[in-house]
Amino acid sequence: MASGLQSASALSADEALRGLWRQAGLPPEALAFARLTGSGADLPSSFAVGVAAQASIAAAALAACEFAHDRGAARQQVTVDSAHAAIECTGWFSLDGRSPDLWDPLSGLYRCADGFVRIHANFAHHREGALRLLGLRPGEAERADVQSALTDWRAHDFEDAAARAGLVATALRSFAEWDATPQGRAIAAQPLFTIERLAGDAPPLPLPPLAEQDRPLAGVRVLDLTRILAGPVGGKALAAYGADVMLVNAPHLPNIDAIADTSRGKLSTHIDLRAVEGQAAMRSLLAGAHVWVQGYRPGGLQALGWGPDEVAAMRPGIVYVSLSAYGTRGPWAGRRGFDSLVQTAMGFNQAEGEAAGGGAPRPLPMQILDEATGYLIALGAAAALRRQQREGGQWHVQVSLAQTGHWLRSLGRLPQGLAAQAPDRAAYLETTDSGFGRLQAVRHSAQLARTPAGWKRESMPPGTHPPRWP
Repeated sequence: MASGLQSASALSADEALRGLWRQAGLPPEALAFARLTGSGADLPSSFAVGVAAQASIAAAALAACEFAHDRGAARQQVTVDSAHAAIECTGWFSLDGRSPDLWDPLSGLYRCADGFVRIHANFAHHREGALRLLGLRPGEAERADVQSALTDWRAHDFEDAAARAGLVATALRSFAEWDATPQGRAIAAQPLFTIERLAGDAPPLPLPPLAEQDRPLAGVRVLDLTRILAGPVGGKALAAYGADVMLVNAPHLPNIDAIADTSRGKLSTHIDLRAVEGQAAMRSLLAGAHVWVQGYRPGGLQALGWGPDEVAAMRPGIVYVSLSAYGTRGPWAGRRGFDSLVQTAMGFNQAEGEAAGGGAPRPLPMQILDEATGYLIALGAAAALRRQQREGGQWHVQVSLAQTGHWLRSLGRLPQGLAAQAPDRAAYLETTDSGFGRLQAVRHSAQLARTPAGWKRESMPPGTHPPRWP
């Protein structure tokens, strides 16, 4: 079990894992099969980002194994090393020897009249919308122009104006400022994630028997309707544990470059739910699915007729997983958001800068809210699948980046954490062919003793596969 360098004020990875396991309602005796190694302080941060990475990955892998145990497989040891987990959660990858720049030049933190705001401009419609809000011309404005235009804005005024326009920008806050907001109070009042039974009865969905060499989720079919990091990470984890994961994109929707990494192990198809033929293709896929994961803006899929109740009516017994930025309660429940913005809004950037001694806002060393939330998706899906097989019914798992952020705060601080030296990632990399080019990326850090985790399908571009199960 993990030991060592955490400060007295930070939880160990073992303690964090036990908390996740209790929240998921899984058998405590299974925790004896978790082995967590390393220090838990592997990347420079005053926050326990390594503990969050290690514990969430271990929980996801162990939950998949516990689901297999319910299907008749013997329990097996799950080992997760903290350095490997931390490196995996950096999301590093390269294609044909080149590591893409994952940030648009206009994304980032800007000074306002009374503070700072962070703008997320990785998608063209968000970038162009922010520029128009500032009175700038898309295609011509540069970063200095954005900074000049923001000097006359108050940070919270720009945040509110961006939200009204459906854009993504947040004001920089301290923890105290976030805690005093209605949304901060709403997040603090919610559990880390929820697994709830939806209305209606359904028998346990049929699954094929597990062979001795099968990975834990063999035979489970997952529809992955996600595009930004947390959801795709969750689907990638489920694929690593043996599920058939079908990534569903639409031809008109943009994606981020990280799709080359997060599509490992998945099938990838195109379906436009606005079209009659797209809806028919989705219903055909849904008829054979066990899990539905969606990460679109709150209410987006429901408006098209694909919310949790509607999907459960079409596929009784489904496990439906919903991902949001700011949870299901509070005035920001409907807001769009990404990891970098949630870090800024909730106080992490301010606190990390203060811990560094300079006071200048500083991001966490990886998008840990995205990454940990992705593994919570996999944990929640496996735990809900187990309940569905035992009790029947249909289930709804809900996670959010902000709830994960609140959990990260609860893990405590590492007073000397910013002095940590990141390990060499080379020891954890694997190189494979892909539909995007020669892909070098981090191997999965959860080591399963009997049925090794990993990705047997090559990462392929959206729309590569037909919308049908193999």
